[in-house]
Amino acid sequence: MASFVDRVIVHATGGNGGHGCVSIRREKFKPLGGPDGGNGGDGGSVILRVDGQSTTLLGFHHSPHQKAPNGEPGKGDLRHGFKGQDLILSVPDGTVVKDRQGTVLSDLLGEGTEYVIASGGHGGLGNAALSSQKRKAPGFALLGTPGAEQEVELELKSIADIALVGFPSAGKSSLIAAMSAARPKIADYPFTTLVPNLGVVQAGDTRFTVADVPGLIPGASQGKGLGLEFLRHVERCAALVHVIDCATLEPGRDPLTDLDALEAELAHYAQDIQDDAQDTVPLTERPRMVVLNKIDVPEARELADFIRPDLEKRGYRVFEVSTASHEGLRQLGFAMAELVAESRTENAPEDADEQTRVVRPEPVRNRRGEHRKGFSISRDDRGGEPLWHVRGEKPERWVQQTDFNNDEAVGYLADRFAKLGIEDELFRTGARPGDAVLIGPEDNGVVFDWEPTMVGGAELLGGPRGTDLRLDETNRPTRREKREQFYDRMDAKAEARAELEAERKAGVWTESVDQARSRQTDQRRKDLPEHE
Repeated sequence: MASFVDRVIVHATGGNGGHGCVSIRREKFKPLGGPDGGNGGDGGSVILRVDGQSTTLLGFHHSPHQKAPNGEPGKGDLRHGFKGQDLILSVPDGTVVKDRQGTVLSDLLGEGTEYVIASGGHGGLGNAALSSQKRKAPGFALLGTPGAEQEVELELKSIADIALVGFPSAGKSSLIAAMSAARPKIADYPFTTLVPNLGVVQAGDTRFTVADVPGLIPGASQGKGLGLEFLRHVERCAALVHVIDCATLEPGRDPLTDLDALEAELAHYAQDIQDDAQDTVPLTERPRMVVLNKIDVPEARELADFIRPDLEKRGYRVFEVSTASHEGLRQLGFAMAELVAESRTENAPEDADEQTRVVRPEPVRNRRGEHRKGFSISRDDRGGEPLWHVRGEKPERWVQQTDFNNDEAVGYLADRFAKLGIEDELFRTGARPGDAVLIGPEDNGVVFDWEPTMVGGAELLGGPRGTDLRLDETNRPTRREKREQFYDRMDAKAEARAELEAERKAGVWTESVDQARSRQTDQRRKDLPEHE
């Protein structure tokens, strides 16, 4: 089982907001208690936080899906729902957050630094919060909005001061074990180190960390060996130390050739990361030192003495060491401490709390014209018919908060759109009554037929709670329609009388309709009491 993971994919989902409550206070001897529905609680957010005790991303490797708790719904008697608790995910110092396209969203440096991956949804308002002087007892409440969803890539770049770079079996693991309390795996075969190792070194009053990364070979940039997979852990180092094996028996290898091969692979890697590290010193310009290792072997000591002048001519500080006898390790430790002290002095923040910060996702930039009105309207033609597309943070959130099974809630949404200016903007852009209007993204937006008669004044219209008279399909007939309906009824009656008269003449009836009507009228007059 892997014990060190430095790159994972996390699927984060914020908690949903709780729904608002619709409730009317009912208490004995207290009529007209009014609305008392409470608000729903906000959903929890998924937050990354740098923890000094965390050293790997292994936990996210086994549990990539993370979801924050939902907010509780509101209740009657003005009881508001509880807010969903934020889900805090501990990550090591130096974790980089990227989206799936590779764009860096945040670089988490410093103990306690936070980044919000997925924000929780907003809780819906209860009918008590929606009441006003005109709408005294709303029969609806706002729904809670769903939490945000985001898929990010977490990449760990170790925070080390000194990086040991070299060929496999050059003695990097032995060097870090001899200078610190770290105990990496050491064996006499290549690629013993499969994951980076960190060790803490004390040199005088300076304490610093040393990183040992898996060995490089020529062609690592093309994927040979372990490739450049773990070189991200040397990006934040103050200095690089080339560990050269002076006792190797492989044909075609010598210290100068090994050094050139290492520099070539580092230069290739630095070219790949230069766009992501524009604010830092390029990797090829970091201070360098060369360590000629294994001088306890007589042939290796002679080779080190022979090539040392050539390395110094190139500008390198050269140290001859032996991890077996610990020869030269003290001088090497103090030289490393000197480079670390200089780097810390140059990069010290002016404010001590500068590194500890809370990073939240930047809001989506409004499209042209949206920053002024809060929304934008565009026209699309679908099947020869116009489709008006409304986008904006407020309209889309209001649609999510609306219960479309409640007519009063739909009327309230129309009033909010009219107040925001969507109705006027649709008129200005040329929309006509009956045109289709889409609010929100195309995949899960809401489409409805636009009716300008929905403008304004739901609180001025009477009707039971939960209804809106403007949504009734009954229309008041005009005078012309009433007159036509009257004449139609008269014509139908005349046709009925003519049909009955035809049946009487045919022998079906013994008296005409007019005679029967006269006889009934005379009988009613006889039954009336006489006036004194």
